[in-house]
Amino acid sequence: MDNDRIAGAAKDFAGKAESAVGDVAGDAKTQASGRVREATGTVQNLYGQAKDAARDAADAAVSYAKGDGAEALTKLVHQNPLGSLLAAGAVGFALALLISRPAPRPQRGRRYYG
Repeated sequence: MDNDRIAGAAKDFAGKAESAVGDVAGDAKTQASGRVREATGTVQNLYGQAKDAARDAADAAVSYAKGDGAEALTKLVHQNPLGSLLAAGAVGFALALLISRPAPRPQRGRRYYG
């Protein structure tokens, strides 16, 4: 768990408490300050969650690249052979278009010094 998530949750809780105190006291300034602190805490918590998700995705990619990837790909192809064949064909077609693209022609009416 990321430190930003912990700090964000703490700020969120403190902001809710401050906003509640502002509601009870009828002080709009304290109430607004609490809502700002609550929003700041929520954003910081979401930032920490995003960092955790990125870290988890990177760890999964590393483990996938170390050897789990070939097994997972084999299993996917066995489960859906037609979809795998279509995906491979689409990638091959796209690569063929990129490789065999003709050279650009000069515009008509202009001289080409190439």
